[in-house]
Amino acid sequence: MSTPQAPIGSGFGAASTAADVIAGHDLSGKVAIVTGGYSGLGLETARVLAEAGARVVVPARNLGKAKAAVESIPGLALEMLDLMDPGSIDDFADRFLDSGEPLHLLINNAAVMANPLTRDARGYESQFSTNHLGHFQLTARLWPALVKAEGARVVAVSSRGHVFSGVDFDDPNFENREYAPYLAYGQSKTANALFAISLDALGAKHGVRAFSLHPGGIVTTNLVRHQSSDFLKASGYVDEDGKPVIDPENNKKTIEQGASTAIWCAVSEKLEGLGGVYCENCDIAAAVPGDSTEMLGVRPWATDPEFAERLWQLSERLTGFIAS
Repeated sequence: MSTPQAPIGSGFGAASTAADVIAGHDLSGKVAIVTGGYSGLGLETARVLAEAGARVVVPARNLGKAKAAVESIPGLALEMLDLMDPGSIDDFADRFLDSGEPLHLLINNAAVMANPLTRDARGYESQFSTNHLGHFQLTARLWPALVKAEGARVVAVSSRGHVFSGVDFDDPNFENREYAPYLAYGQSKTANALFAISLDALGAKHGVRAFSLHPGGIVTTNLVRHQSSDFLKASGYVDEDGKPVIDPENNKKTIEQGASTAIWCAVSEKLEGLGGVYCENCDIAAAVPGDSTEMLGVRPWATDPEFAERLWQLSERLTGFIAS
């Protein structure tokens, strides 16, 4: 039976931090992987998981940059991974599986946003390739370790950006339509949410539950590197002096606040026996109509089980990897 897409009253809120959420949790003996765990939200996510006792593996494309970022945090292990390179994903997964360790938490956090049109070696559009297809293949390849944990969670970091676009199943890689950076970003973030639905349906009987989430609007991470200062000022997320506006109740958060919902999805006891839902502000998000003008809430094209199944089949076809 699917989990209702409706708030459950977590006791936390928009201003809660990752440290607030993880307080009292002992993750000793647990193993976590956090993609993009060496900068921004990913670094804060990896840090609090490690401080709670987990062994945290941080895959990175640039090991030198990653080492400089995480070297002061005990309990983090760096590994090479390029989410746009299927061979790199397989190599990383093989190394992890060879260790024989169970995987209790997989936080699919790494992302690119609204960059100029770029394609991977297969010709796939980079946002769809990195944000969705790479994580799809990674999760599928790590499946034996997730099952071995006998109670794993997979957390897909989606975004309010899903409002910009559903998944174009006929042309996901912008081969026959004009490329628009935010349209591509929205498609990839909708894909993150739909992925969690199908993965949870597949994994529940094996003890693997999946969640997606919107972290909040954060302009102090590298994710916004393709946005101009004028654009950020016009959005209201930075002031006239270029300083970030922090107003968590209106979706403007610090990194510490932004990482909180991923941590909540990863550790909350209130989510035991639940899964496949889109979360925000440390709770399950409300479902809202597609034409809603609300700042938050999840739109119907990101929660439709039929769309989720179509995306799963498309992802298997594009990656050539048949997931269990």
